[in-house]
Amino acid sequence: MRRIAFINEKGGTCKTTLAVNTAAWLALEQRRRVLLVDLDTQGHAGKSLGVDVRTLPRNVFHLLTDAEVSLSSVVRQTGVSGLDVVPAYKEMAEFPVVVAQDPRRAHRLADRMREAEAAGYDLVLFDAPPSMGLTTRNILVAASEVVVPVALTYLALDGCAELAETVRQVGEAEGRPDLRVTKVVPTLYRKTALATAILERLRAYFPDALAATPLGYSVKVDEAQSHGKTIWEYAPQSPGARMLAAIAAEIDGGAPAAKRKRARSKVA
Repeated sequence: MRRIAFINEKGGTCKTTLAVNTAAWLALEQRRRVLLVDLDTQGHAGKSLGVDVRTLPRNVFHLLTDAEVSLSSVVRQTGVSGLDVVPAYKEMAEFPVVVAQDPRRAHRLADRMREAEAAGYDLVLFDAPPSMGLTTRNILVAASEVVVPVALTYLALDGCAELAETVRQVGEAEGRPDLRVTKVVPTLYRKTALATAILERLRAYFPDALAATPLGYSVKVDEAQSHGKTIWEYAPQSPGARMLAAIAAEIDGGAPAAKRKRARSKVA
């Protein structure tokens, strides 16, 4: 089972937009069974899929802190066939405190994701919070691949190399030499000299991982999120949909060859 983490410790990089719409594309276009796990206190992944995260009796926090809470009890179906979501909300801010004394506190998410594999999901996508604390450490331990959205600004670029090094260090510490950044996606793209310069620097640093399609501004994508819909439900023929489809296809192709072969066989 592929486990793809969308991570950037800087906020405002379109991380949730990419996670939600990539998950939807994989479910709709590739006919995969996909679970999207939100781990951000804002709960935007669930909100973007039409879930009222404020009223749920249980969410990902309860899954990670209470062994009696099953994955099935926190999973919510979405309007996209094949796509389920585990929502998050403000309780996740307390997660590091609640599990502080647990020697396996960084493995809580990985341990619970065994239930996702047993439930028959083909992929799990993680939407990370904009920080590098214990929650993101859990995501890195649970993930098999990392996608890094990078807004084309200097400060976002500055943190990208540090994040790649963090991914390497976690993989080394956890005995996971295969854990790596498989795709770096430029976002908030505009045709400016600065954006071009940052793209060149990203290309030099990530020659094999940089996405060929940057995510530019799209009114339709913003409108879709405001209605609690993916771009495929709201405006599937829009330029924003075409951009996100191209990016999702690149992310899907970022799996090791053996995994891609198994995935194609399953769809066929």
